[in-house]
Formats: sequence, structure tokens, C-alpha cells
Amino acid sequence: MEYEPLKNLLENVISVFPCLRKLLYLQFNIIFLRQRYVFREIRNLFHNTDKIKLYDAGAGFCQYSYFVLSYWPESTAFATDLKTNYLRSFANYAADKYPGRFFYKSADLQIFKPANKYDLALAIDILEHIEDDESAIKNLKEALKPGGYLIISTPSDLDEAAKFTSEHIRAGYHKEDLEEKLQQAGFSIIKSIFTYGTFGSLSWKLMLKLPMQITSKKLYIILPIYYLLIYPVCEILMRIDMKTDNKKGTGILIVAQS
Repeated sequence: MEYEPLKNLLENVISVFPCLRKLLYLQFNIIFLRQRYVFREIRNLFHNTDKIKLYDAGAGFCQYSYFVLSYWPESTAFATDLKTNYLRSFANYAADKYPGRFFYKSADLQIFKPANKYDLALAIDILEHIEDDESAIKNLKEALKPGGYLIISTPSDLDEAAKFTSEHIRAGYHKEDLEEKLQQAGFSIIKSIFTYGTFGSLSWKLMLKLPMQITSKKLYIILPIYYLLIYPVCEILMRIDMKTDNKKGTGILIVAQS
């Protein structure tokens, strides 16, 4: 399965119509359970009055930079990605909304080390795309202040869909293996949990897998009705997943400290 063409289409749309960016981010929060998990952990780590220096590694659409800049008014964000157009597009948006608070650079996380030190680094759905993930993890460690936090979200090796995603270097992680790589880099593990357990995986199938199958058959007219019917069920499933101690799941979320 290839997600890049769809992501490129979305980026082209919001570049032409910047007013749709907030709507896109809202849709991400409705659909993607992993985003809810990451937002929850950021809120748990920082007070509302904190001045966060964020390193958004592999930022993509920069929705996590947007979240931090919006809810922590004195924060700043530095984002990297290989896709400069994604970063430039958000930078143009941020120049008006958050003047002087957002910075970016096209960079390969396997070799790039930021000049500054950060309070929080995010690596959300990015390590599975990187061949030399150990070097990337070490560079993330170097980017953090002493006591700074790293939040990782990535597919687990129980995620069958990850095995068929063409952009992935590896088909998910074994949770203990990823923990070991972080510890070898000098991190202390604060939290390590499975996401997308029984309830979350079902919501993913209903919210993403089935709609993509519908789209592949060009039955677009069905989608609005489908989502109208299925969303209340998926909302309940996702909330249950976040309150459940998942013994296994198709996603992994780790909070580590430098």
C-alpha cells in the first residue's frame, strides 16, 4: 500500500488553500488514534505555562508542531523532514500565525544533529522508514537537553498492514528490541505501551482500511454516508483503547528521557 500519493495530494490542496489546514489537522485527530496518544503524553509531560523547545523530527504535515505552538504560547518548534515542500508550506502558514517561533530544515535523521538542544523530541511514525535507526536514535539523544524527553510512535511487528506499506524499511518493531536500542543510546524508558489494541485496531479497520478499499473501487459517493454512520462507533472504540492496558497491539508508544 502506498500513502505518499495521497499525502502529496493533501499537501497540494492545503498549500493552495491555507484555510483548510486547521480542518485537515482536525480530521487527523478524528481519524488517527496515534495522534491522540501523542497529544496526551505531551500534555502529561508539560504544564500549560511551560516554554517548550520542540524538535519535530520527520515532521511531515507538521501537525505536532502546530499542536505545541498553539497550546504553549511561548514555545518554539524546529522541524525536519526529507520533504522540504511540506516544511516550507507550514512555515508559510506559521509565519503569520506564530511569527518567529517555527524553523525548519531538510535533513536525514541518520546523520543530522541539530545545533540547539531541545526539551522535547518527537519521532512519530518515522523510525520504521529509516534504515540506520540506531544512528537516528543516537542523534535524537544528542538533540535533547539533559532531562529532555523523546516520544516515539511506530508500528509494532504485530501490524500486518505495515508489512505491505511500500515506504517502510522494516515491518514494525518488537517492543523490547526498540526499548533496548533506546537504552543503548543512553535513554531511560519512562513509559512503553502498546497502542491500537483490540479496540483501536478495529477502529483503524473501520476508519481507514475499509474506506481505502471503497476509494480504490471509486465508490466515493458512499464515503460521507459511511463515515456518518461509523464515526460514533469508532470514537467509542478509540476512547476505550486509550483507557485499556493493551497486552499487545499494532502500535507502540514510548516516552524516554535523556
